[in-house]
Amino acid sequence: MMRMTVLASGSKGNSTVISSSRTRVLVDAGLSCRELMKRMAVAGEDPAALDAILITHEHQDHVAGLGVLARKLGIPVYFTEPTHRAWVRMMTPRQTMSYAQWLDRVQKEKEERAQAAALEATGAVPATCDSMSAAVESASSRDIEDPDEPEVEQKGRTKADPAFLPTVEYFHSGRQFSVGDIEVTPFTIPHDAADPCGFVFSAEGARMALATDLGYMPPNVKAALKRIDVLLLESNHDLEMLKDGPYPWSVKQRVLSRVGHLSNLATAEFLEQDYDGAASFIVLGHLSESNNAPELARLAAEQALSGRPSLLGNRILLAEQSAPLEPICL
Repeated sequence: MMRMTVLASGSKGNSTVISSSRTRVLVDAGLSCRELMKRMAVAGEDPAALDAILITHEHQDHVAGLGVLARKLGIPVYFTEPTHRAWVRMMTPRQTMSYAQWLDRVQKEKEERAQAAALEATGAVPATCDSMSAAVESASSRDIEDPDEPEVEQKGRTKADPAFLPTVEYFHSGRQFSVGDIEVTPFTIPHDAADPCGFVFSAEGARMALATDLGYMPPNVKAALKRIDVLLLESNHDLEMLKDGPYPWSVKQRVLSRVGHLSNLATAEFLEQDYDGAASFIVLGHLSESNNAPELARLAAEQALSGRPSLLGNRILLAEQSAPLEPICL
């Protein structure tokens, strides 16, 4: 049996559990660790049973609780390498300095080099050399990880390094890999992130797919979404609501771009023209709370399917931002 449980979907956070009878993976961790644990409990999913976390891309609404959750559960996180690097950069505090501070630093380094050269020329050894060596040796020994070290020390390290993860695994879009008995096929999507992707999951004769955060439907995505039993597909905004809505024009342009988000109309066009009708359930996700209405997203999808009588058995569901969706089991 395969199961999809959408814990949250929207601009404030995205996360979905995909399960087989033996394996459970979490796709994205876009809520806080506490909220993710809470929603899994509400949905009947045991966080301790998760085998891995898979990340589609590094935007905050997909990774907000990633580090804390992965460390708490001690499970591997799967990224593409560019996505992992982008996430690490995002999590690492940046140090900045003024031009005056930079000049002062350069001057101090020059003075230190001059003093070292003078000492070397005279053969003198600083009185504090031995004590400095001892301090360095002591510090180095403390940096070596002890597997029996108390959890409090590990927590201290992660506070200093918020990008620390128990295990990182890399995958490449277009190359299939497995987590337990679930086969995962990642595919590239057009979005303004480092290396964004969607996923197809296969196990026990069933196939499930997630395709959100994409500006349009390129041929590779259309091909990936064939023969899918449960499809989570983006239906982000209503065009008129977005144009008349509260977002700044620059943000509206981003959403409307080919690396933005799918509108209700674009999703409907895919369902009408390119969808093969294989899914028992179509879950409309990543609905904007400011620029869409659930009724409009559902209506657009239902009208697209109504022109194809053979597809009327497909059930349309709406993923929510505020609460988990009832688990979908096959």
